Amino acid sequence: MPHSSPSRVALGLATATCLVMGGGAVAPSNAADASFTTRTVTDGKTTYTEVTNPDDGAVLSYVPGGAVKLLEVKTSSATLAFKDMNANNELDAWEDWRKSPEERAKSLAPELSMEQIAGLMLFSSHERDAAAGITDAQRKYLGEDHLRNVLNAAPNDVTANVTWVNQLQAYAESQAQADTPYIPVNFSSDPRSTAANDSAYNAAGDDISRWPSNIGLAATFSRKTMLDFAKTSSAEYRAMGITTALGPQIDLATEPRWLRVDGTFGENTQLASTMAKAYVDGSQNTYDSYGHATGWGKDSINTMIKHFPGDGAGEGGRESHRNSGKYAVYPGDNFDEHLAPFKAASKATSMMSSYSIAIAKDGSSLTGNRVGSAYDKTKIDIARDAGYDGVICTDWGVTTGYTDPNSKYGMAWGMEDASVEERHYAVLRSGLDMFGGNNDKLPVLAAHALWQKDFEAGKNPISADARFRQSGERILRMIFAPGLFENPYLDLAHSKSVVASQDKVERGIAAQLDSIVMLKNKDKTIKKSPLAKWRNKTVYIPSSIGHGFPSVFNQDTPDRVGPTLDVEVAKKYFKTVLTDTPLYDADGRIVDYRQPDLSKADLVLAGMRSPDNGDNFTGAGMADDGSFYPLSLQWKPYLANGKHVRKDSIAGDIRPDGSRENRSYYGATSRIGNEYDLTAVTNAAKAIRKVEKRTGRQIPLVVAVKAKTSFIPAEFEKKADAILVGYSVNDRALIETALGQHNPSGRLPIASPKDMDAVEAQLEDVGEDMTPYRDSQGNLYTFGFGLNWKGVIKR
Repeated sequence: MPHSSPSRVALGLATATCLVMGGGAVAPSNAADASFTTRTVTDGKTTYTEVTNPDDGAVLSYVPGGAVKLLEVKTSSATLAFKDMNANNELDAWEDWRKSPEERAKSLAPELSMEQIAGLMLFSSHERDAAAGITDAQRKYLGEDHLRNVLNAAPNDVTANVTWVNQLQAYAESQAQADTPYIPVNFSSDPRSTAANDSAYNAAGDDISRWPSNIGLAATFSRKTMLDFAKTSSAEYRAMGITTALGPQIDLATEPRWLRVDGTFGENTQLASTMAKAYVDGSQNTYDSYGHATGWGKDSINTMIKHFPGDGAGEGGRESHRNSGKYAVYPGDNFDEHLAPFKAASKATSMMSSYSIAIAKDGSSLTGNRVGSAYDKTKIDIARDAGYDGVICTDWGVTTGYTDPNSKYGMAWGMEDASVEERHYAVLRSGLDMFGGNNDKLPVLAAHALWQKDFEAGKNPISADARFRQSGERILRMIFAPGLFENPYLDLAHSKSVVASQDKVERGIAAQLDSIVMLKNKDKTIKKSPLAKWRNKTVYIPSSIGHGFPSVFNQDTPDRVGPTLDVEVAKKYFKTVLTDTPLYDADGRIVDYRQPDLSKADLVLAGMRSPDNGDNFTGAGMADDGSFYPLSLQWKPYLANGKHVRKDSIAGDIRPDGSRENRSYYGATSRIGNEYDLTAVTNAAKAIRKVEKRTGRQIPLVVAVKAKTSFIPAEFEKKADAILVGYSVNDRALIETALGQHNPSGRLPIASPKDMDAVEAQLEDVGEDMTPYRDSQGNLYTFGFGLNWKGVIKR
């Protein structure tokens, strides 16, 4: 935004006149050479006034006739408009859009009540139904609790999002009065742009461009692609009213079994750091026609890098959302390396702490604090002592314990015996600013009282008010930076022109294609080919059965059945698409398939999902009886009895008698939901061999692995003529690559192991330390490996 100097140093009543602006174009009184103009905008539910200042000044928006009025300021060359947001008829420093976010936040924080700041410290639970419009619960937390940070988890429906956002912004504006300065709503979102909707977080709905997952973007090894994604997604987010991305997730994926590998940028520190920085730079900047960053602009959004100080070292790959995985272990003494991506991306306006408790290789607490990261001041001090003064927010659910009454889940690891109020206080003492997933100000105000009591007893260095204003100032910067105080409302027509525009959709598809990794290409099975080659051909796509896992949110998990690649997409390229006939049991469930006759098949395309152990919310790795079982990177059942399987876990709960719980899974067997994917490929290979023996016809088998993490190729590699890996890309990208329409350029962002013994031998906190698989062509599937039509891609 411009920072032109006003005609006078002091901007008070002498140069500011309060104007009550209505609808339509309005010329301010005594206009100078250039003046602001206004227009009325409506989305059908909310009507607001948009003000355009001259000389590229800030665009303002507000509801006419409401709490916010306009101030007119005359400079030597123009008449400018500002918003009076505290009803004092003066242009305060925090209302001056020419000043920096830092200056404005410092000016506003002292004006806020402790209740308002407590509300700022709240980051709402997931809001999943924008189409329902504003609800009473939302009015309650915006009005009574002063909450201003809302997590939008609704589908990608532009109209629903725009109208809902405008309704909440208008309600927040209506709450402003002289003793309660106006604060707009900062909407945030988890990822919503991933092409294959197979993530626990990715939002549904087609109204957005679609890209690979984070690890797929890493597979491009292209900073340019990462920047393009960040710039594109931030523009689409802004058009839906989202001004903060709850990401990127920049944990190092040093443990290949970890259930959140797909959200990371892989196991290599340099690659992850490069991608993390590019994501932040692309999101928090506007770029000129030469590609130069020019600072915050209308398409910029905040980023919240996560999960500090890295959560990718869960013992055995178990995930810290549940009790099963609350411990991160460091058998390689490699804690510091996990900080590298956070240092690279330190310009992010905010960061989110991890859930896990850090445990050293001898089983002791790594930091001296046997608590989760939000309660671990030693961890948070690493960021603060390095000079990070942005917002630090807890991950969601940290102030709830899984043993609390009526609690489905909770991640107050190490603080289960504390009260909710004590947990809030402990988070503040650790140096954090915000509480993820909390809508109620009362526990925050209770923490204020606890802080003040200890301050008066000499236990805290500053007063509770000073501590709250410290966090309030940081949070306000996040709201000032994207210009929300000036222009919080959305023009529906403009938003529809931005989100999922043709250019953005095409760039997303191009990135999907560039992310696909070709691991095997025997005898150049995949090569450049015209589509006409396939128009009279027959393809066979096997079907599979995948079993879901009950989670804290969904106990009823229907099977995932049907063809392993999209048949309707395949029909666009082939004359005939063959697939299997389902066989049902007495209850109507598909239990197996009957293959078609492959005598006339020209190609077999088989999709496989990487081995499915469950997701963040299923408690994968821990059985209902409290025993543990292994997470696995192979499809067949894995019995964990090899020489590298720990018989005694590194981490475990400390019992009342001082002994440590053993979380070993030695002797237990994995639980994979999609073992049938391997069965489908094996059955296809057998059918091909039968045709070849009978007719002499060669039918190539191309396997497309839809990967969310690493996997072991040994179970199927020799059967396949070609292997492609797609990280949450759509089936069109995989099929077109298999048909020679795009020369693969992706490379592995995380190695594929030789076997499960190699997985057990590697250390959870160390990347690139796993023996890779060597295929029948002699290639090692190590980090950075990939093929194109000519052969191995040079690094």
